[in-house]
Amino acid sequence: MSKPIVATTSLAGCFGCHMSVLDIDERILELIELVEFNKSPINDIKKFTKKCDIGLIEGGCCNSENVHVLRDFREHCKILVSVGECAIMGGLPAMRNGIPIRECLEEAYLNGPTVVGNEEGIIPNDPELPMLLDKVYPCHEIVKIDYFLPGCPPRADLIWEALVALVTGDEMKLPYEVLKFD
Repeated sequence: MSKPIVATTSLAGCFGCHMSVLDIDERILELIELVEFNKSPINDIKKFTKKCDIGLIEGGCCNSENVHVLRDFREHCKILVSVGECAIMGGLPAMRNGIPIRECLEEAYLNGPTVVGNEEGIIPNDPELPMLLDKVYPCHEIVKIDYFLPGCPPRADLIWEALVALVTGDEMKLPYEVLKFD
């Protein structure tokens, strides 16, 4: 019997949720026995090579590329899981949501305290760059999300318990201990 296939990606976030996957420590060897990874930084596969059973998404959508990647994951994954606060609510990147984009760009490229060497006042505007969205969107506002794993980042035990439940078809029994933030 073939193993369930898992894909992962990071959108507008810090990659901390992927670090939590790695924080399952020696259980990662058990995970490798349970699943096959496809499109993921864990195995460095850049494009989907087959349909996946589970997709783990970290980060929200702040630009057109994030939206494209998220929609591609929804198309290629039977189950899609928002992992972490950025994917669920926009997280820290969403702090820009109350500020006009023009003002954000001017602060980053013209007026910020660390801006050096941009005397021409150039704000990058190349067609190769992804277009910034009007705000940072949580994943469920772009595509249907099946499960949510909270935390910043979610604890390794939470990710482990959820993945094992999804892979084995068991009910997700997530005790308070894996969800608490004490």
